[in-house]
Amino acid sequence: MASSQLTTLVSFIVLSLAVSSITAHENSTSTQKPVEKHVDVVVEGVVYCQSCDHYGTWSLTGAEPIEAATVSVICKDHRNRVSFYKAFHTDNNGYFYAQLLGFKMRHALLDHPLHSCRVKLVSSPLENCNLLSNINYGLYGAPLRYEDKKLVGTNYEAVIYAAGPLAFRPAHCAPKEQP
Repeated sequence: MASSQLTTLVSFIVLSLAVSSITAHENSTSTQKPVEKHVDVVVEGVVYCQSCDHYGTWSLTGAEPIEAATVSVICKDHRNRVSFYKAFHTDNNGYFYAQLLGFKMRHALLDHPLHSCRVKLVSSPLENCNLLSNINYGLYGAPLRYEDKKLVGTNYEAVIYAAGPLAFRPAHCAPKEQP
């Protein structure tokens, strides 16, 4: 009988040590913060110089991309207050990739980039093509489009929205000949 009590006591001690060891391990791992995934909002698009052949239309047939053009991204919250503003420049193909660093959604639906952000033309470095046009609403603010495009890394994700294409127009176009 004494041996069965001793066996029970030893089993109880081993079991309690195992439980305390598991609890200590769980507590030490739960205090370590998991690595959070960083999610960026990005807007991309292209800026062109509209050809004189299509002056006065929304056509970009024959248009040329503008290097070093400036566009702005403006986001407003659900109370119509500016919550984000930044200007971006195009590369040598007229392409802009605008990372909205610092953009915050205070209200998940109303402040979502699709609803709250617009892209506007700011300036063109070309003297012969620097007038603002409203092609794709570049003058008043082009809305963003979600095209299910993402960049995904280990601890990084970028949700990419599209705007435009946008265009400046020439200041002077030769009059079209009448047949």
